[in-house]
Amino acid sequence: MKAIIPALSCIMTLFSIAGKAQSSSGTLEEAKKAIALCNAQHFALFAKNDGSILSLYTEDACLLMPGSPMRCGREGLLKFFNDAYAAGSRSGNITTLRIYGDGQEYVTEEGLTQVFDGNGKMMGAGKYIVSFHYFII
Repeated sequence: MKAIIPALSCIMTLFSIAGKAQSSSGTLEEAKKAIALCNAQHFALFAKNDGSILSLYTEDACLLMPGSPMRCGREGLLKFFNDAYAAGSRSGNITTLRIYGDGQEYVTEEGLTQVFDGNGKMMGAGKYIVSFHYFII
């Protein structure tokens, strides 16, 4: 269990998220709205230990956490989320600090995250970077 707590300190260092298809007129403002929705869905699904959280990630997504091996793919991410839940994580929050990119093919989000147990006690906090990749149809 000690190995999981440091991982929670930086729950999301870098991962790719499956973006909704956007038209070629997509903008950074539209991407910001999609990111806010995705962030809300993330912790709602995590709180229920719902495996459909994986639908928010691309099949080749990776989580990079200090002192831990890189977790890639659906199997690796599912193991990370199951281990975090088993360690007592139940909720969290994400504070977006900065979003940049072209708003059509890629967007990068930087922010802060906190993870809490079932009693609301903070288990970890850290910074994150997310790389969103959109597929234009």
